[in-house]
Amino acid sequence: MTNKHNLAHLPEAAGMSGKELMQAMIEGRLAGPSMANTMSFRLIEIGDGFAIFEGEPGSHLLNPMGTIHGGWALALIDSATGCAAHSVLPAGAAYTTIETKVNFSKPITIETGRVRCEGRVISQGRQIISAQAQLLATDGRILAHGTSTLMVLNPGSAPKPAPNADPAPR
Repeated sequence: MTNKHNLAHLPEAAGMSGKELMQAMIEGRLAGPSMANTMSFRLIEIGDGFAIFEGEPGSHLLNPMGTIHGGWALALIDSATGCAAHSVLPAGAAYTTIETKVNFSKPITIETGRVRCEGRVISQGRQIISAQAQLLATDGRILAHGTSTLMVLNPGSAPKPAPNADPAPR
């Protein structure tokens, strides 16, 4: 059974680097992940080693105390750090989160309004990438911050030369 939301298997995504793939999602050329719709957040900017998301807290995200569930902030931080890591990967490579740690600084409520989550790669190895993110209110207050450790899958993958291409000089 094929997962239609797995972008790596779409013909349109073939040969795209992580950064190119995410830019195509921002521009609407590729569909974004369904989870982003469920969680009311979206990728708005991608660069070399960084990713920025915006999120809109809503009543569907409330915990029993009437504030936004901490899992929402964690999902935003995990997404921003993961996409920051993905932005430095070549075509064919993927990643998965090994660990995400989050510190909650201020409660998030519906009244908090739109938030911004900025993720950045802080260390990149062949198989492990470390990234950090801050979740910010519109006035710049830090609502939460965290770090992620990500494992590169298929680290040796890179676009293969065309069959008729000249081999690299020796």
